[in-house]
Amino acid sequence: MTYYSWSESPIGELLLTSDGRSLTGLYLKGQKHFPLITTDWQELPDAAPFARTCQQLTEYFNNRRQQFNLPLSPKGTNFQKQVWQHLSDIPFGRTISYGELARRLGQPNASRAVGATNGRNPISIIVPCHRVIAANGRLTGYAGGIERKHWLLQHEEPVAQLDLLYQDT
Repeated sequence: MTYYSWSESPIGELLLTSDGRSLTGLYLKGQKHFPLITTDWQELPDAAPFARTCQQLTEYFNNRRQQFNLPLSPKGTNFQKQVWQHLSDIPFGRTISYGELARRLGQPNASRAVGATNGRNPISIIVPCHRVIAANGRLTGYAGGIERKHWLLQHEEPVAQLDLLYQDT
């Protein structure tokens, strides 16, 4: 069973999905790959972990949270899950290129596959796919729209400068 709920945010309405234990999706209304709500889905705002998710999102948007602590269960291939896990390691306010992310996965020639997987991230914002940019620093490829990606990065900018690519030292 898929449970769902809606939440308002500064970047528009968000669709939250859950299996009753973990967050399985966070989608920006109108984004690419927005799921089709079917008759076997149940709108249940009290399902776990919607209350915690909404609380932590509010804290994030009010500059009181930089990391999320939620049970997540994204559906995808092993490669996709590996990419999404690495996205969660990008610190708040930092960016990384698609190529660098591919290198960290041990697949330096897989930047296109990383980009495609990034675009299919089912848990936007919490799994911060907005922090991945082109090697030249340009904002590219965000399923929620470039304007939303820009907004999220600007939101995090007071904490860290966008022009510095996150690099391990």
